Amino acid sequence: MKIKVTSPSFSTHPILIEELKNNFDNVVLNDTNIHFEDNILKEYLQDADIAIIGLETIDKELLDSCPKLKFIAKYGVGLDNIDIDYCKAKNIGIGWTSGVNKLSVAEMTLGFMITTIRNMVFASYGMKNGLWNKVGGNNLSNKVIGIIGVGNIGKEVIKLLQPFNCKILVNDIFSQDEFYKKYNLIEATKEEIFANSDIISIHTPLTKETKYMFNLEVFKKMKKTAILINTARGEIVNNNDLKIALKDKLIAAAALDTYEKEPNFDKKLINQDRLFCTPHIGGNSNESILLMGRSAIKHIKKFLGEKNL
Repeated sequence: MKIKVTSPSFSTHPILIEELKNNFDNVVLNDTNIHFEDNILKEYLQDADIAIIGLETIDKELLDSCPKLKFIAKYGVGLDNIDIDYCKAKNIGIGWTSGVNKLSVAEMTLGFMITTIRNMVFASYGMKNGLWNKVGGNNLSNKVIGIIGVGNIGKEVIKLLQPFNCKILVNDIFSQDEFYKKYNLIEATKEEIFANSDIISIHTPLTKETKYMFNLEVFKKMKKTAILINTARGEIVNNNDLKIALKDKLIAAAALDTYEKEPNFDKKLINQDRLFCTPHIGGNSNESILLMGRSAIKHIKKFLGEKNL
């Protein structure tokens, strides 16, 4: 059984490499430091029996080009990049662990909140360019925080926010009364969150309903002093509309770790004065990389054990 790893961060991590090769004989790693796409990804996976997948798009076209593929182990969280229904139709198994990197993303989200609202990152940018700007922003404590999506990561963000005594508005498609009551959360509509939040943090999967949830119309509904944070999926925020919102000061600032297209080098976006941007590293703490990699290995072992292969 040939196992192929698409993720560069898995493929270059010495501990994960050792553990993978100690468990399986026929292993191929992507040590190019390049995220494979389209025809390159098809060519790479066409002879794989098992694939360890990160953020690569695994759609019908790709699956049809991989006749030997029997199992996909997810390195990371979220399955929106994999055509689950077509995998089922082709009898291709999927192994993944929900929330495996939740603390890593939640801690980064809290970091985004503090650094943007206190003006820290923008003051640093200015100082590096010769500006001694002593505008210190606002405290995070006692602010109104809107959390859209109260899943594994959203819950961790809420827990981390407890010492700050914030008023937390929440919105999710599932009712979670016990959790809301425990943390004194206020269930709100998206419209109420748009209108009233000092900071809005996104923690939903990418679906037809959430794609471009944040667009120019929504930015106009937000406070001009508001901050938007996206550590979820890039296409939830219309990046072109965000450029306009920041340029025209419809909102005060934004912090992005995910983008519509990755890698993203759109200078008109990333050079916005009030944008704090990072290259999708929210789930990539050293601790999370190990957890995600070991989860993928565990699912492969389970699959092979069940199939007696």
